[in-house]
Amino acid sequence: MPRGIVRGVTTTPDRLDRPARRRRHARLLLALTELIGACAEAAGAVYGPIAAAPPGQEAVTTDLMPCIKVSLSAATLLDRARAEDEARWPAAVEREREEARRTYAARCAVAQAQALLEEFSEEEGFSDKEGLVEKEPGPSGVPVPTAQQATDAELISAGDEVAAQWLTDPEQAVARVRELTVGGELAASEILDQAVDSAVLSGLLALQGARTTPDPSTAAEQCVAATPYLALAVTLASVDLD
Repeated sequence: MPRGIVRGVTTTPDRLDRPARRRRHARLLLALTELIGACAEAAGAVYGPIAAAPPGQEAVTTDLMPCIKVSLSAATLLDRARAEDEARWPAAVEREREEARRTYAARCAVAQAQALLEEFSEEEGFSDKEGLVEKEPGPSGVPVPTAQQATDAELISAGDEVAAQWLTDPEQAVARVRELTVGGELAASEILDQAVDSAVLSGLLALQGARTTPDPSTAAEQCVAATPYLALAVTLASVDLD
């Protein structure tokens, strides 16, 4: 019987430090695919009895509990999978943290440089010269983000952008990742990881609706609606651009 071969399985020191992303996130990928299946089963527990009922039967008893269970357990399942992946690849985790520290420092430097330039603007005022605390409210009355807040927001924004673009044009999303990494302020892996988080969050928000509605059909629809985001997370957690 033919067997599939998964790349990145070798255990040389370099591979232990730099595993393929589908190996690095193997437990998360498994958890995501299991969650997709659980969402389908939960929705089936609602749609199945309706489909089996005679056409003339008005009231149909359905089981809402699977939708509630999958909604309640989803976040914990994914968090546990992430922790297991980190425990399996300690060298890769440390390398990722070092890379994140480097890119974070680079983004901070750029944000602080921009803050210092804006200090001389008549429209915006700073609470300190380094831009490390919140600025005074601008013309709109909304406090301007600090350099650190802007640094964090940049990564989140990049991940959200790539996740959204991947749904419609993966090739353009890849090009955007490469464009974002040119300056050294962001790394491809951290953008993709943030894009995974963005897709997962969208899926979890959809599932949240499955446990807050008393209507079984709506709960089933929410379970189904979560699956494209979870499938997108699978793709983003698997892709390698290096």
